[in-house]
Amino acid sequence: MSETLENVSGQELVITRIVKAPRDLVFQAWTEVERFSKWWGPKGFDLGVANADIRPGGEFHYSMKSAGGQEMWGKFVYREIEAPERLVFVSSFSNPEGEITQAPFSNDWPLRVLNIVTFTEQNGETTMTLRGGPINASAAEQAFFEGMFDSMRGGFGGTFDQLDAYLASV
Repeated sequence: MSETLENVSGQELVITRIVKAPRDLVFQAWTEVERFSKWWGPKGFDLGVANADIRPGGEFHYSMKSAGGQEMWGKFVYREIEAPERLVFVSSFSNPEGEITQAPFSNDWPLRVLNIVTFTEQNGETTMTLRGGPINASAAEQAFFEGMFDSMRGGFGGTFDQLDAYLASV
C-alpha cells in the first residue's frame, strides 16, 4: 500500500537534498538507530533515544536537548519502510511518556505530520526527497504549517548538513 499525503488541504512541504553516499547507506542512516542518533535533530542539540522500534507500526521516541538545557520530545510512528527506496512516518511532539502533545512553540502547529522520504541513487549519490503535510489539520494549523516552510527548510538544511558530515565519516 502506498501512502499519499492524506487530508492535506493546502500545500505540502517538499525538500530535496543530494547526498554524496550510496542509497543503501543513506537509508541505513535513517533506519538504524545507532546511525540515526548521530545526525538527527537541530544543530547544537543532543539526541536521546527513549524507544526505537523501527518497523511498520513501530515507534521512535526521542528527546532533543540543547547545550543550554532546553529539552523537547518527539516521536515517529512508522507506516511504511521499503528498503532502500521509501520511508513513511507520522511525526509529532510528545512528552517523556510518549503521549502526543502540542508543539512547545505554538498551539497552532499540527499534532501529526505525515512524512514521506524517498531515496534514489545515481552515480553513487543519493537524492532524498522529503514531502510532508499535516494530517486532519484545522485551517489555522494548515496556515501555520505553511507559514513555517522557510524555517523548516532551514532546520532540515542544518539537520541534513549533519547527515552529510556523518556519512563522510563512515
